[in-house]
Amino acid sequence: MPHLEISDLITVTDPAGGTRLPVGRAAVVRRLVESGDLRGARIVAALPVDPGGVLDPVAVDRLMVGVHTELQRLSEELRIGERLAHVLGPLFTAIRASGHAGPLRLVDVGCGLGYLVRWLAATGALGPDVELVGVDLDAALVDEADRLARDEGLACRFVHGNAFDLPEAATVFVSTGVLHHFRGPALAEFFRAQAASPALAFCHYDIAATRLAPIGAWIFHRARMRHPLGRHDGVVSALRAHDDATLMRAAAVPGIRPLLYEPRGLANPFCTTLRPVLGVRPQLEEPLRLALGRASRRLVGPERLTGTAR
Repeated sequence: MPHLEISDLITVTDPAGGTRLPVGRAAVVRRLVESGDLRGARIVAALPVDPGGVLDPVAVDRLMVGVHTELQRLSEELRIGERLAHVLGPLFTAIRASGHAGPLRLVDVGCGLGYLVRWLAATGALGPDVELVGVDLDAALVDEADRLARDEGLACRFVHGNAFDLPEAATVFVSTGVLHHFRGPALAEFFRAQAASPALAFCHYDIAATRLAPIGAWIFHRARMRHPLGRHDGVVSALRAHDDATLMRAAAVPGIRPLLYEPRGLANPFCTTLRPVLGVRPQLEEPLRLALGRASRRLVGPERLTGTAR
């Protein structure tokens, strides 16, 4: 049976224009029941609908903002900003050293409330020459991210739409907790879209597919998240995590050198919660390794990746 996240089922948008599409509650409940997820079905059955049985979009938006606010607390506890900056700092150093002449722009795909972009803007971790942009298909999340950034006086911006359709080219694409949402051919298509763009690299952090991940997700989300939807989806996310081999196969697209930082074979499963898959233009691999210094030993290509199956 497939593992389904409620948030994916109740918020459906047109990927081209970002238009919100109506979602019938009964159809979502039926899908969850058919997948064997009775608990998830009960959570959705309690959500408000209009007279036609369509989920109330205002209530759904309020719920998603609330759940993502709680997710931000988890990001703070897991030090997601610092973890990404540990890799992104050397990555941008390598790009500068390669003689890149254009503007430097980081684009966060599926940014949610923009925690990563706002953290990078607040700390200046990547330097003043890197423009920080968050993009999401959920308009309510983008509006809240923009409000938070304005309240905090941060130099970053947020866009509602498709991250791969921006008028300005990204230098580096990033994401946190997004990869497991792509299933089957869609995962490779996600990486191919980045390879086809002018971007020089990507760095995507997601849950490490260890046997302990679902247990850790249950503990974290039970302790820190109040709404049943957040608790449900947190555990399902861990169950849907891609193993290292799957990620490397999908990221091995023409024009990109795929790399894993701290793959399962090199990391302590009790400490590993998330780890990044990177992709760089081939000419950037050596400058990146130089910029990482001793930490470059934790950067592994597909030819050295073994024991990655669940």
